[in-house]
Amino acid sequence: MSDRPLKLLLIDQDPIFRLGLRVALEAIPNLEAIAVVETETVALQILAEIAEKDPNQVNLVVLEFGNGRSTTSQQLGLQFCRQLRGLYPNLPILLLSSIQEQGLLLAAKSVGVNGYCPKGTPLPELVAAMQEVADGGSYWFQDREAIITPNSSLLTPNSSLPFSKLRNNLRLSGIANIDATLAVVTAQLQVPGLPVLDRAILAGQRRELLAARWLLNRLLFLPQERQEEQIPLADEPPVTPSLSIQQRQTLSPLLSPGTLQSALFTSCVTKLQFPLINVTDIPLEIDIFREDKKRELLYLILQKLSEQLDELRASQIEIDQLHELKNTLIRDLWQIAIIDFFGKFSRIKVANRNIEIVKLLLGNTEVVQREILQKIPLFCELYSYLLFQTELNIDNSSYPVVSAEAKSQALMLLENLLIQVANGVVQPLLNYLADVEEIKQNFYGRQLISTREIERFRNDLSWKYRLKNYINEPKAVFESRYELFVIAPRGIANTSVYAPRNQELVKFSNIPLIVTLLLEFSDAIAPRLKSLLAVFGSGIVFILTQIVGRGLGLIGRGILQGIGSVSSVEKNFRRNSDRPK
Repeated sequence: MSDRPLKLLLIDQDPIFRLGLRVALEAIPNLEAIAVVETETVALQILAEIAEKDPNQVNLVVLEFGNGRSTTSQQLGLQFCRQLRGLYPNLPILLLSSIQEQGLLLAAKSVGVNGYCPKGTPLPELVAAMQEVADGGSYWFQDREAIITPNSSLLTPNSSLPFSKLRNNLRLSGIANIDATLAVVTAQLQVPGLPVLDRAILAGQRRELLAARWLLNRLLFLPQERQEEQIPLADEPPVTPSLSIQQRQTLSPLLSPGTLQSALFTSCVTKLQFPLINVTDIPLEIDIFREDKKRELLYLILQKLSEQLDELRASQIEIDQLHELKNTLIRDLWQIAIIDFFGKFSRIKVANRNIEIVKLLLGNTEVVQREILQKIPLFCELYSYLLFQTELNIDNSSYPVVSAEAKSQALMLLENLLIQVANGVVQPLLNYLADVEEIKQNFYGRQLISTREIERFRNDLSWKYRLKNYINEPKAVFESRYELFVIAPRGIANTSVYAPRNQELVKFSNIPLIVTLLLEFSDAIAPRLKSLLAVFGSGIVFILTQIVGRGLGLIGRGILQGIGSVSSVEKNFRRNSDRPK
């Protein structure tokens, strides 16, 4: 990249893509996303405000034509580009879109668009395109010339160049689509608690995709690329196009903290596209929300977490201070999530009273911290991994920072953190405003909208906390494990990881202590009791089969023989009585 800072405005209707791209770009030096918006109207308002203060604050607009598929949205996108070019003639425009029609790209050129990249372009190539367009040049994905070796016997420079270019573009497009699908399938295979049948199906899909990728490279390769390209074997993980630069960087001793965070958060954003149905037998506070509201809340917490990590880096916090600030950091994350999710000045009318929602919910801080936030496991380990690139010591193993295993474990911790903080956001709402009609209409799912169902749901949550405090938590501590909630392809699932919990164990008293003593007594007596029952059972079986069984058999045989003898006597008597005298 050049020394000139790149400041861009991103316009896209897809909230997942907006967040994923923003998180990925945060790790790039000299690049800043000034604003990330959904609609052209908001973009024009922001540009107007910027023009009054500092016209140079934005030097690139990156946009998509509506949803990229609808003809109407594409026409509106062209009209917006024409309007943008009229208002700001010196502001470069880059089209980052899923469209590929040549006619539409030519139309985009004619209205003043300076460049085009398809969605799924590898991050380094995308950043290079942005910089080229921002510096006054142009970049069009289809305009790239295929490199042809002079001694190629298959292609001639004059007659076969268009064909080679088309073939190379088809190959790159196909490989990009296959790699994207491979990344999704591989991520699903790594989800804990996956049913055996689902795992077998996904493994089959992965083998088929790897075979298709190998075949595509063999059929549409360019001669010089056969020597250069590394084609993955069946046992090698695929490379995601949008994260290829981050995966290649794992070969280096260390990643920059921003790149490490970007890769992890991008993977989390991808998994947030999965269904968010609770498939465990443990009720969660967020279960009462509609799926779109769950996803919105989890996205928001992820964004606030990213901002919090940036603030911690700027403050140059030391690693030994994390444990001291743990409760403060979790509480601040929970508070800002409540403020932004419900709106700082939102009010609701309850019994002729106007109640400030945020103020009411934040008044329950102590309870939420005690029951939910303070019990989020391995919080400091996750923050230390993201801020200071420390190894992850979890599940009885130590994972190097740049390893795929460390990323997988950190992703589980991150997902659990988001879900638990979201539970903390909803918990005070259920305590004070659960049956308010306006709340139900704006947030709740259809299956939990009646008063009876809401009360039943709250009772289930109350029992969950009783069981957790008195039985499940002492058991987990005694077994040195933590329960985590993760996002699986079928919904929100739960898994467990090993971690030392001896300090918590020695602090137990009352009922939790009794539970651990009972567990220890059970472990001590159960093997001996099983052995005794096995010997006793074997004796009973011997008596029943060898003694009682044989005795009954002899008695039964004697009875049958006796019956047979009586029958013979009767037959002889009848024969003798029938003879003539």
